[in-house]
Amino acid sequence: MPPRIPAPQGLRNLTLCLRPAPTPAFQPLVQTANLSRKEKIRKMKQDPYAWAQAQQRKAANVTRRKELDQQRDSQWGSPVHGILTPFVQSFDTAGQQPLSTPRLDRSGNPIEEVNPVPTSPHIRNYLLDEKEVEEAIAQARAITEPLPGEAADPALVEKLRQEHEERHKKAVIAIQRIADLNNGSAKDRKHANIRRCIETFGRHVTDKTLERAAPPLSRNVIPEPKPHRAGPDTGSSEVQIAILTSKIRALAKALEGPKGYRDKNNKRSLRRLCHKRQRLLNYMEKKERGSGRWHFMLETLGLSPATWKEQISL
Repeated sequence: MPPRIPAPQGLRNLTLCLRPAPTPAFQPLVQTANLSRKEKIRKMKQDPYAWAQAQQRKAANVTRRKELDQQRDSQWGSPVHGILTPFVQSFDTAGQQPLSTPRLDRSGNPIEEVNPVPTSPHIRNYLLDEKEVEEAIAQARAITEPLPGEAADPALVEKLRQEHEERHKKAVIAIQRIADLNNGSAKDRKHANIRRCIETFGRHVTDKTLERAAPPLSRNVIPEPKPHRAGPDTGSSEVQIAILTSKIRALAKALEGPKGYRDKNNKRSLRRLCHKRQRLLNYMEKKERGSGRWHFMLETLGLSPATWKEQISL
């Protein structure tokens, strides 16, 4: 122990220590932090084999990341069109043509491939169907046919019959042209597409054709019998989403024209339709996710996550 010097009586509590003071360390400081990236690369380059392996791993990682990004972008789709499907392409002609109508550039050259689309030939113009048109033609023939006792001369009867056949042929051609949707307006095609959406996605059809159409019930829940539908289903979520998709398709094609960028009013209408469809998709995802209706609607209409996830800005 270091020696202690006695102090006076008044300073008894005071002690003086002669311990030597610590000497400063003149040894160099050792770096304990991690090496920098530049230093790691310098050390790795000293071993050519390890450096080549690292470069190969990096190239494989970059290639895989590009593939995943492309796959994610293709699955994400467009917030307006989603992923194009044959059923959506058939909206352009209201299901009257067996082939799709490709988009054209400014020079008039097609920029899309032509592919077969589903058709609905039984749907005619003015909210008619094929059966009603045939019944109208048969009724018109019976009304305009000459009576048996109208002429006693056989030659005159044959002449009247031939004239009636010629007039009936002209009338049939006229009725077919009037009821043809290819000669209709955009409003007529819209009404026809609404009917097609009801026939395709209505629950009065899908509940009988789809396997496990409804979502699974919870445990200890007894299924209750559903009331009989009085008519076709026109108000379910999937039918409304399909109708909105047909309207969005028609409006988006009009805005893609040469002067569509000036049409601010229709652009706002397109944005409203997309947001309304997004709300319905969010609601249906909560209620029908995992059911046959949900998967059938997504596959048929080509609705990708971009149509109802995140923010939609046009």
